[in-house]
Amino acid sequence: MAVRLRQFGRVNSASFSDAVLVVLGHGTDLNRQSAAPVYQHAAELRRRKLFRAVREAFWKQAPRIQSVLAQLAAPRVFIVPLFISDGYFSGQIIPKALGFETSRVTHEGLRATYYCQPAGTHDRMTTVILSRAAQVLNQFPFPRAPKPAEPTHIIAAHGTERNSNSRQPIEHQVELIRARNLYADVQAVFMEEAPRIADCPVLARTKYGLVVPFFISDGLHVVADIPVLLGEPEATVKARLAAGQPAWRNPTEVRGKLFWYSPSVGTDPGLADIILERVREAAAMAH
Repeated sequence: MAVRLRQFGRVNSASFSDAVLVVLGHGTDLNRQSAAPVYQHAAELRRRKLFRAVREAFWKQAPRIQSVLAQLAAPRVFIVPLFISDGYFSGQIIPKALGFETSRVTHEGLRATYYCQPAGTHDRMTTVILSRAAQVLNQFPFPRAPKPAEPTHIIAAHGTERNSNSRQPIEHQVELIRARNLYADVQAVFMEEAPRIADCPVLARTKYGLVVPFFISDGLHVVADIPVLLGEPEATVKARLAAGQPAWRNPTEVRGKLFWYSPSVGTDPGLADIILERVREAAAMAH
């Protein structure tokens, strides 16, 4: 029986009935919320019953990827990194530790293990970014929802100087969205590289700014650090979070311009389909 994907076509459910899917997140012991998207999308893919099993695993918290892999017995295992880029961790540290330095597939006995491309580098992340942007404008149309061509669309990401690949998927998405001519302008900003998130009021050439965090989870960076970098006083952000309120109120005026701020892209339901696409690509390359 074929299962229709919400956005991306069809997948034969029998294709992966012998396989285990492992959704791999970074994880951290500092903020348990960072693991939520891994469990969210793994649960959705488990619900579809396309695989023999779907497991969650992490690099920095339990259950750790090495222990999860050691417990699996299946002819095929697909590991999909739920990461934004093929950068320092997902492109260097993790594949080296797991034995994928020279190839994205390893063979051990009768088992083939595939290390798929990260979810965040898929071109169809454009649909997720645009969905997030539309949702926040529709949800908070004050004083009125700006027309699509009025805001400056800003994609906010982490960035790092340790690996040049980190910013590539963000810049690629800027190009893809800019080519659609949906907004007055499209820009990328970063926490640890230039241009910086704090530069948003200057980079926004229009009176409206629309910031979408290109992060997997609504963790500390998204819920606390970026609102402060965008201009909210740190004390205000801490007080709102302590009261169980959003740190950013949509829209907020910053230096005479109105800014909307959306949830992270990684919590969008469409990520489950992109994870499945990464599995399909890896399986197709093996034949």
